[in-house]
Amino acid sequence: MLKKRILAAVVLLPIGLFLIYLGGLWFAILVILFLGIAAWEYARLFHLGGYHPSNVLIVGGVILLAAERYWAGFANTHWLLTALILISMTYHLISYEKGRDQAGTDFAITIGGMIYIGWLGSYLISLRAIQDGLWWLLLALPVVWLADSGAYFYGKRFGRHKLSPRLSPKKTWEGYIAGIVTGVIGGVALVYLLNFLGAGLFLYQGAIMGLILSVVTPLGDLGESMFKRQFGVKDSSKLIPGHGGAFDRIDSWIWAATLGYYLAVVIFI
Repeated sequence: MLKKRILAAVVLLPIGLFLIYLGGLWFAILVILFLGIAAWEYARLFHLGGYHPSNVLIVGGVILLAAERYWAGFANTHWLLTALILISMTYHLISYEKGRDQAGTDFAITIGGMIYIGWLGSYLISLRAIQDGLWWLLLALPVVWLADSGAYFYGKRFGRHKLSPRLSPKKTWEGYIAGIVTGVIGGVALVYLLNFLGAGLFLYQGAIMGLILSVVTPLGDLGESMFKRQFGVKDSSKLIPGHGGAFDRIDSWIWAATLGYYLAVVIFI
């Protein structure tokens, strides 16, 4: 499994980094495509559990929210989100009238998917679009990857106390703390490296970003585990060998992008 994960990363990481570097439309297309696939996997999980959310509305809503974020930032999202909610309610009212007794639950699942994946996932685009967004994105995402790796390897070797026995039995408090330490050190090291490339960031910014993201983003991973354990599946799909599906991959990314955006905009810029 580890070999497959490394091989997939070696193949896909350069492509992702290149599109992050390009930014603009090409990066937005990558994000929109990935979020759209994740939305389809999300809907599929609930269908496996016997629910009937609208695949079209979830996937279409996520794509529209992400595309709108690219074209207009936050300017017009209020009316788009309003329209999607009203359309979703109309769809599930009709579904109930046709005999679907759980249509109310289906409606909540539809809206939840659009907002969680579409609204939060679009912060990947927003973070790249701000001043020096290239550097902030190249700090926020790798910090999470480093923290995850530190938590995994240390926890696997030295972990004794379960962090969340029901959601993720293999995660331990020892691994979690190691992930925080790795995140802080990794954030400082990343800033040091990025400054060689012209970033102009401060080391304390890397430490703060690493600390906050490594403390909070594991919740995204646990949230993904919650969905999968509820429906008894290991991965949301087999899209990426060794990594699972797109929904598996964005679990901590969307948290990192969202928190990274507000850290950069409110505190650092």
